[in-house]
Amino acid sequence: MAEAERIIGTPDITGAEGSGETGPDGAAASPDQGVPEARETGATAADADADVDRSPATRRRRVILLFCVAVVAYLLDLGSKMLVVAKLEHQEPVELIGDWLKLDALRNSGAAFGFGEAFTIIFTIIAATVIVVIARLARKLYSLPWAIALGLLLGGALGNLTDRIFRAPGVFEGAVVDFIAPAHFAVFNLADSAIVCGGILIVFLSFKGLDPDGTVHKD
Repeated sequence: MAEAERIIGTPDITGAEGSGETGPDGAAASPDQGVPEARETGATAADADADVDRSPATRRRRVILLFCVAVVAYLLDLGSKMLVVAKLEHQEPVELIGDWLKLDALRNSGAAFGFGEAFTIIFTIIAATVIVVIARLARKLYSLPWAIALGLLLGGALGNLTDRIFRAPGVFEGAVVDFIAPAHFAVFNLADSAIVCGGILIVFLSFKGLDPDGTVHKD
């Protein structure tokens, strides 16, 4: 019997030796066949990361968009304040929607929406810090929504910081021009609106797990 087995030879079972398992048709199972979920999860994570375009050209476009949004927000705020100071200051409020919405020129030494009037210099420092932080984030910016959000924040911060620096009573103590006066709410300006809209968008993006570099975190 031993001599017969030597002559005939043994079956080729190389494919089965690696895993010790066979598939439904008797063929050897592949190494990944036993863990399809782990393989699928790994491929999904890799695909998600591969979808993020982190080329220098993409970052440059996002930074350009950020500054375009900031410039538009800044110019709208600056132009509206110049018009308000020239036409509405020391005048009666202008009714836009009855008593629900008026244009009423006021000088605000506090933060957005008139809060914290005793801390003018502190709010000036905060605005300057926000600008520096946004400039640093721009170095790794690949997300389109983040570019818009940061642009709104930058434009709004620059708009109110301009008032802090150049308006009375003095440098870094200037009062911000507010003029949008809804009923039963604080008076504000376009810079405040840009800051709030940018902040809300950032909270939403953070809730969705999207980072400025385009990475998406899924819990």
